Amino acid sequence: MTTKTKPDAAGAHRDRKPKLEQAQALAEARLRDASVRITAARVKVLAALLGARCAFSHQDIQDAFSDMDRVTLYRALDCLTDAGLAHKIAGDDRVFRYSAGTDHAEQDGVVQTGRQSMQHQHGHFKCTRCAKVFCLENNSDTGPLAGALSESSKQQSALRRQLQSALQETLGKGFQSHDIELTIKGWCADCAH
Repeated sequence: MTTKTKPDAAGAHRDRKPKLEQAQALAEARLRDASVRITAARVKVLAALLGARCAFSHQDIQDAFSDMDRVTLYRALDCLTDAGLAHKIAGDDRVFRYSAGTDHAEQDGVVQTGRQSMQHQHGHFKCTRCAKVFCLENNSDTGPLAGALSESSKQQSALRRQLQSALQETLGKGFQSHDIELTIKGWCADCAH
């Protein structure tokens, strides 16, 4: 039996319960595949991130799950990022946002090194009006972002060596990069109107 909610702003009815159950099942499967202990908080948070169109701040998630205490939420988010199931995006507003994107655990760009992982090797779009952050995922090999965001590992390795060399030439020996971020700023579809 499905439950219907009130019409949304566009007047359309949406089935929420089946989507929630699917998201929770997917979250449990991802946790199991990553050999992460399945807890109610982790399933709830990962399901929310998997179903999200944009990245959420800790406060956004806390507002959505008022029954979950802040410490439990922080621990769930840390666990998910450590496992490579979600990633943390540092904003210039000093607020971290979290996203599961799509298929982070299976991406070629995920390299596990102990508890640290070089996760989200993709770009982000940040709306400068509403501060929403969207992952620029490239799910096809022929899209316009194919060359820029999903280069072969050989090309990524060469790019990292070039950037590391430039870093050391500019700042001196001893500096070591561990992550490269690409953020495109502009207005999202809602704010551009």
